[in-house]
Amino acid sequence: MSGEQAPLLLVGPSWVGDMVLAQALLQVLRARQPTRPIDVLAPPWSHPLLARMPEVRRALSLPVGHGVLGLGVRYRLGQALRPEGYGQAILLPNSLKSALVPFWARIPRRTGFLGELRFGLVNDVRPLDRHRLPRTVDRFIALGLEPGEALPASLPFPALRADAESAARCLSSLGIENSPAPLLVLCPGAEYGPAKQWPVEHFAALACHHLDRGWRVWIIGSGKEQPLAAAIVAAAGGRGMVNLAGKTSLAEAVDLLAQARVVVSNDSGLMHVAAALDVPLLALFGSSDPAHTPPLGRRVGVLSLGLACSPCMRRRCPRGHLDCLRRMTPEMVIEALDGVLPEGVIAAAHACGAV
Repeated sequence: MSGEQAPLLLVGPSWVGDMVLAQALLQVLRARQPTRPIDVLAPPWSHPLLARMPEVRRALSLPVGHGVLGLGVRYRLGQALRPEGYGQAILLPNSLKSALVPFWARIPRRTGFLGELRFGLVNDVRPLDRHRLPRTVDRFIALGLEPGEALPASLPFPALRADAESAARCLSSLGIENSPAPLLVLCPGAEYGPAKQWPVEHFAALACHHLDRGWRVWIIGSGKEQPLAAAIVAAAGGRGMVNLAGKTSLAEAVDLLAQARVVVSNDSGLMHVAAALDVPLLALFGSSDPAHTPPLGRRVGVLSLGLACSPCMRRRCPRGHLDCLRRMTPEMVIEALDGVLPEGVIAAAHACGAV
């Protein structure tokens, strides 16, 4: 089999948002070589996302914790992959660790940016021009092109498939009625750190505003975000929102987000998931840079105050005030939602006697 038709191995990133953005690269690769099989080597947690990407033939598990070298595990995996006959590996992470399995799998072309101590491990080395490639998605797609080739004029948006039947089963198992009232989903977590999290009291005020107008409100997040979600419910006086934080798998979270009429999210993995589901989304940016990792979709809005001290890219506010998010009031968010809400949501709210 020729190198261009031999299967391709993509070494995926370790963050939810980056894995979603990687689908844009997968779409570019599929458009160029429609019949070429693409496998993705990634942490097991990410496989539910990969299962919703039609470009992926197979998700391969990398059974090593984030940040763990695991030389023996990586060597044995590389050996096991040799018979697959991969013609190329594309390495999205810039780490030494990410280059080991393709090298030990004897994949002839190993494409990646010049990273830490990867000389020889990566033999199709690309210099990273941060000015020419300012966004994460630009950098991912550039690795799928030939050296020196310009980015396509129009980049595809990630497009995850949702399973409505799975969502219905999840709601039934949790005893939640799926009523026709418009649904606001809040994603208040941010794995990177609290400097990316809109304040609890602001989320609570936004939830109360919509509950007063006949909307349903769900909170979706990981198990780590259960205390945060509980604090939002408490700040709202225990009103009738549904707290799903920690109660769903990642696959179920994807399917439930697809049910929303609108999502309000911090800069997080679920923000990128919502955008990739083509759900109306308002993304709130504080310490991070919306020019670097914006949500990609047809119906997304971004709110950032652009203060002199932001984006600082820090996990915690170095000045201790978190003004970039505290000064982003619920009223600002409510006004910004007018720019992303489809007409059908407004009509549904009127039909429910909500406005």
